[in-house]
This record gives sequence, C-alpha cells and structure tokens, in this order.
Amino acid sequence: MLIGGKIKGEEWVVLREEQLEVWVRPTTKRLILAQVFVCSGCCCGRTDKGKPSIPLDWLKKTWKERKLLKTVQLTITGCLGPCDVLNVVSIWTPDRQFWFGNITTDDPYEELLAWAEMTRELGQPAPIPDALLMYQFERF
Repeated sequence: MLIGGKIKGEEWVVLREEQLEVWVRPTTKRLILAQVFVCSGCCCGRTDKGKPSIPLDWLKKTWKERKLLKTVQLTITGCLGPCDVLNVVSIWTPDRQFWFGNITTDDPYEELLAWAEMTRELGQPAPIPDALLMYQFERF
C-alpha cells in the first residue's frame, strides 16, 4: 500500500506502508507523587573543600527503610547549581519545583524526610514545612 503526503511546500513524498515508523510515547506504571533531588556535585557536601556535609548515607538508608521510594523518589545527583548556594535540594511535584540551599545542619534533611512521609500518607504532595522555608530560593 502506498501512502503520500505534502511535506515542505509542494514536495510530495510517497512511502510504502512498511517504511512508516509508528511513534509511541513511553509510559510508566511507576507513577510517583514527587521527586527529591539532593545535590552531591562539585561543591555540595564536599567536606574536603571545607563545605558543610550532607547526610547522604543516612538519607538513602532511612528513605529506603521507611519505604518512601514508591511515592517520593529520592535522587542523589551531580551538580544542580547554583554553586554559590551550598547543599542544594530540589523537590519536584506535578505542579511546580521547589529549591532549597545553604543547608548547613542535618535538621532540614530530617524535615525533608518528614515531608516525604506526609506526602505518602496524604496521597498527594504535602505543603512544604515551615522549617524548610528559610532555605527556599527562586532558581529561575
């Protein structure tokens, strides 16, 4: 079977059916409520460069123990930027992105964990805890 169509003005292209590619958008069965990105790049958490630490091992272990990964994905990334705001964390929900930085203690990471648990319990992204608002900045 021959199939034709106009492309670029008057040019007419004829294709055989076996030449056509079918494009199917990828889908996932693993839908999550939010994703948390923790920067572990060139500056964030680099105690060897005199920067504040990030409790990455504790965060990953606790996230897994509390079975949060199926509802709130935790991703440890390379550099998220901006490098002048240390220990950057970003939360992505279906509606928006939240950016946090200048995190110099472990308390905000505990708040982040509590937020993820609340999100799981609610079945939708929970409000950002007040304790994290002091670290929030506009990225774009």
